[in-house]
Amino acid sequence: MGKIVTITSGKGGVGKSTTTANLSSALATLGKKVVAVDFDIGLRNLDMILGLENRVVYDVVDVMEGNCNLAQAVIKDKKVEGLHFIPASQTKDKTILDKEKVRKLLDDLKKEFDYILIDSPAGIESGFEHAIFLADTAIIVITPDISSVRDADRVIGIIDSKTEKAKNNEEVEKFILINRLKPELVENGKMLSVNDMLDVLSLPLIGIVPDTEEIVTSTNVGQPVVHNQKSEAGEAFRRVSSFKHRSRDIFYLFNPFEETLKHLSPCSRSCSTQSICSTYCGRFYTCGFFMSVVSIDSIYYLFWLIIFFTNLHPNIYMTSWHIMC
Repeated sequence: MGKIVTITSGKGGVGKSTTTANLSSALATLGKKVVAVDFDIGLRNLDMILGLENRVVYDVVDVMEGNCNLAQAVIKDKKVEGLHFIPASQTKDKTILDKEKVRKLLDDLKKEFDYILIDSPAGIESGFEHAIFLADTAIIVITPDISSVRDADRVIGIIDSKTEKAKNNEEVEKFILINRLKPELVENGKMLSVNDMLDVLSLPLIGIVPDTEEIVTSTNVGQPVVHNQKSEAGEAFRRVSSFKHRSRDIFYLFNPFEETLKHLSPCSRSCSTQSICSTYCGRFYTCGFFMSVVSIDSIYYLFWLIIFFTNLHPNIYMTSWHIMC
């Protein structure tokens, strides 16, 4: 049986549809059979981000109202094998959704697909409630601003109380995805840091997507940025699709340069040397030993940490120092 993943936020314009398109594309490239379902009835956008707007004949409402069968509404992606899409209706509104019809639709999709990614509408009205009701996992997309974090906190409360899992004394798996982070603004104190947001929401961080021009460009041409191998945002989405979640607790061990590390979250890419990796404010660096080499100070502190935590000959200390430099 497939897994239902709802992409939601509460606040509009944070990048839910972009996230849905990129994660569904990334999962499909990993060999999974994926369907992205647009539940934003009346405000369809996911079709354009996927570049499938001209393929739309039937929509999700047509399926639920019996105007067509499921196979007629499912659109195969042009480029990615295993990726499918069901568009939202542009002529109806969110009140057209019915809980039992939504259940039947999703039950049918779970029989055919490994992952069903639902693009939730903004707000906390009926459309949102239908999108999250049967979710196995919820990815809450936020941007580094107070209103986005506050709305996300409200959404988390609704997920914990109004989903089917909640009614059965179970819990929906929930993760935070931070979108449009600008490292330079975080460093200058002009944007909320990762820790600021996670301290409020108290959920695991699944990824950080930096604010890059490639996202706008890819949206306009109908090709998800995840297919751009040179894009930092594309790399972020690929990592989210490849790994369940990442904990930030490991970095609390490195208190001597906590101010440098406070915006870091672990990089979950496995490397052959089993080195420790990290993501600095959504930007990705490569280093054989530790990827937090973002300033001379951090190198200095890391050098002394090596001395402190090892009981080796001084020549080995100098070797480590030269490797890092």
